[in-house]
Amino acid sequence: MFLFLYPTPGEASVLTEIQAGPLYRVVNTPLFISCNVSGFANSNMEKEFEFRIRKPKNPTSEINIISTQSQGFTYSIYQGRVRSNTITLKHVSPNSVLFEIQSLQKNDEGEYDCSVVNLEALYNGIYSVSTTVKVIDNSLTVSSSASTLLSYNEGDALTLTCQASSNTIQHTHLSFAWYLHKDGKDDAQVIISLDREFTLVPGPGFEERYQAGHIRLDKMGEATYRLKMAQLQLSDQGRIYCQAQEWIQDPDGSWYSLIKMDAEENVVNVKARVVPDMSSLVVKISAQQTTLQEGQELSLSCNVDTQNLEERFFSIAWLRGRDELARIGPTGILSVGPEYSVREKEGELRAARIGDVEYRLILRPVRTGDQGEYVCKAWPQDRGSDGVFTQGAATDSSSLLVSISASVEIQGTATVNEGDRLKLTCNVHGFNGQLSVTWQHKSTSPSTALFTSIITLSQEGVMEKDGALMNRKVRALRPTADSFTLEFDEVRPSDSGAYQCTVSEWKGSSKTNSQSQTTTVTVKPVGKTCLSHVSATKSEIVTIGENVELMCRVRGPRLPMTVTWSLQRDALSIDNIMTLYFDGAISWSGDQHRYQLKVENQQSQVIHSLLINSASHREAGNYQCRVSVVLQNEHKKLPPSNQLAVLVLNPVSKLRLSSPTTLTRSVSTDIEMKCSVVSEPSLSSRYAVNWLFQQQTEKKLIVSSDLDALVTFGPQVELEQKRRISMRRTRGPSFEMTIQQARISDNGSYTCEVVEWRQDPGGHWYSLSPVSTTTVLTLTEPEKNLSVERNEVELNVSGDFIIPCQITRQSSSESEFQVTWFWQEKTGTKQRPIFTVYRNSTLQDRFGEGAQLKFGHPLSSHFTLTVLKPDPKNSGLYYCEVEEWLPSLSHGWRKVAVEKSGYLTVNVITEGKCMCLARILAAVVLCLLLVIFLLVLKLCRSRVSERKKAENSLWVDELPLNKKPSAED
Repeated sequence: MFLFLYPTPGEASVLTEIQAGPLYRVVNTPLFISCNVSGFANSNMEKEFEFRIRKPKNPTSEINIISTQSQGFTYSIYQGRVRSNTITLKHVSPNSVLFEIQSLQKNDEGEYDCSVVNLEALYNGIYSVSTTVKVIDNSLTVSSSASTLLSYNEGDALTLTCQASSNTIQHTHLSFAWYLHKDGKDDAQVIISLDREFTLVPGPGFEERYQAGHIRLDKMGEATYRLKMAQLQLSDQGRIYCQAQEWIQDPDGSWYSLIKMDAEENVVNVKARVVPDMSSLVVKISAQQTTLQEGQELSLSCNVDTQNLEERFFSIAWLRGRDELARIGPTGILSVGPEYSVREKEGELRAARIGDVEYRLILRPVRTGDQGEYVCKAWPQDRGSDGVFTQGAATDSSSLLVSISASVEIQGTATVNEGDRLKLTCNVHGFNGQLSVTWQHKSTSPSTALFTSIITLSQEGVMEKDGALMNRKVRALRPTADSFTLEFDEVRPSDSGAYQCTVSEWKGSSKTNSQSQTTTVTVKPVGKTCLSHVSATKSEIVTIGENVELMCRVRGPRLPMTVTWSLQRDALSIDNIMTLYFDGAISWSGDQHRYQLKVENQQSQVIHSLLINSASHREAGNYQCRVSVVLQNEHKKLPPSNQLAVLVLNPVSKLRLSSPTTLTRSVSTDIEMKCSVVSEPSLSSRYAVNWLFQQQTEKKLIVSSDLDALVTFGPQVELEQKRRISMRRTRGPSFEMTIQQARISDNGSYTCEVVEWRQDPGGHWYSLSPVSTTTVLTLTEPEKNLSVERNEVELNVSGDFIIPCQITRQSSSESEFQVTWFWQEKTGTKQRPIFTVYRNSTLQDRFGEGAQLKFGHPLSSHFTLTVLKPDPKNSGLYYCEVEEWLPSLSHGWRKVAVEKSGYLTVNVITEGKCMCLARILAAVVLCLLLVIFLLVLKLCRSRVSERKKAENSLWVDELPLNKKPSAED
């Protein structure tokens, strides 16, 4: 018997929680899922948890994985991994567990269910929750140059590159780090890292060198990472390698590391530098580049080397010829020469100490007047006890010649669409005389090896166009004194290629200097189209009711165009949704209420967006846009865009059911089984319900109700079962199945399978994944609690007699009884009923032997039957039989027990024989009494006579006078 307690208002309900999914994890990596519960009355008692999985190939079947309660819980498919502890379920606290799979397999993908075992009498809340796990392949690749032995001197610069990329379709981030693994150390040391939020972080011990600019991590392009260490130290010796780590953001907002990989190691040896004796000082000057053009950057480094360098002070100065540019004093204060003070204020000159041995001067932009020989001069500075510095003898570096020439720089768009304007600007630096410019072009055709002239602008400002381009719109302009511009309208694909700007300097009629610069231009054919999803993800999977935006990008000149959107639902049919004509007219072929159109003009493209409002399955399929443009008064069809598949999925069912796990009842009773929806996701949802019955391995459908509440029986249900089985829906909603007059054959597992149906935005019904719960029914034979008095009695009667029927024990206070009296001859075996009183107090007399019967019911448990004026043929054996009936909730009254009383043996004697016998008996008794009286009288007289004789008796004297003596005297 189960007792269900329902909570009072305000009582806490059980809530089971699990990590929200889907959780994307990489094959052969660990999986961790946390699950916790709250709301139990005893929060300190350790709860028992169970994990199951439903796999995509069979989503309705649950497979037991592991339980904290029973080792026999696991199905065979997972037994080996559970026994080897590669799959574990451990308590983190009494109310939470951590489920772990050490190495995921592809077939571990599915929906994981965490259930808490209820050990209390209360069923109130959510006891089972689930999350989805997607197992994806590892697409992370990390590589560097082959492992080599690299030897450097202390103070040298080191540069290493590494490639890292991922091709997963999920939205992931990469973090990257360079490591140094020193010999004899267990753990590698982080040199510098780039986290998933693209923030550079130096490793412990490398912070100062990073702040000084000696250590850099540069990302070059999409997949290349470069490490630069400007001045190697002896402590940098070891194995240097790169590591990439791929991260994904789970639905709860937390970031999870999917996979990390290391590239090959590079062995780096660093040799100690050889320094001169204490008294010597070595000064070196170097430049990143000694041949420059005006406008570029000049970087001069000054290196100082001597013993105990860290303990000494120096002043450093840079000189061009005899002019001092800048000086850094022993305390790091910068002073600038008078000729360069203005440039220092404008930020063109900068100088600083960037290390123990290195000082750097930067000039940007350089001018032609900055060319010449540069020298670095160093003075040792001794600091006295009073803090005053004393300058020692200066040491000069060798001279470094820097050449700076006039420069030409081309700026402009490298890619232009057919029909657009090409504009290139040629900026000049360092020229002083009159200037002319010549623009030339070289085609991308392999047969063309030389530049051909396009247009020239002379030093007097005269423009001269090449004869082959007389009909083309080409212009050469000089908008400012140091810039020249080429404008080429309505370019064609044949205009692609290299463009060269040549600037010449003139003094009078003589050309004194010429500089050229080249750039490459690509003219893209009109109308290249591209279709993509509005979001940054690569997936086109949406849920019913979500909005979708598809974009058709048309790159090219601003030409009149006609755009058509089409939808292909299957391999045979393609439906046009809408067409936007070049004159602005729109025609709709599909459901206009489901779609909207948006046009956005951008600088390099026009975007035609198709909006799908509240998508349903009817909007699923492959979308494509087709574009035709009007070019030179002709319609030109462009190649169609790529297809974009839009897959519309049903939402994940959040339906949760609650039902008793076991029921124990007696046979012949009515069984009510109920499964209730714990939380109803949508008020407009409908439900289809199937009740399934399973004995051993056989499982069959008993009764079902569709979303319209039409009830039907399963094909294997017999007519007799149909009469006993009914189904109904109650508030909650709850789904009840009733089995009337249950039998032992009804033992087994009953599964309530509920399918939620919802309406899509178009009004069409669709179903979600089924949710089920199972109840095990156990039927037992009821105990017989009915007992009737069984005393055996024998009576000899000549008149009325009573046949009692007394109930000494009954099953329930609500019992009702049907009593029947039976008669049987003494010598015979045949029994027949003589009288019946039914439960509704109806009487039936079937005696039929001349005697009359009288029914009595003096007490609730006491029944009597009186036989009036019996005759001898009514002699025999009498007994009663009692049937006990109890009320049933769904099917009226039911008989629960039958019991018989003991036998009453009756001998009936006639009235005449009885009177004769009585008279004879009375005469005998009187005679006996008379004899006794006479004997007593005689004895008394004899005793009196003897007394008188002895005493001269006066008997005679006392005799009456009239008394006559008898003859005998």
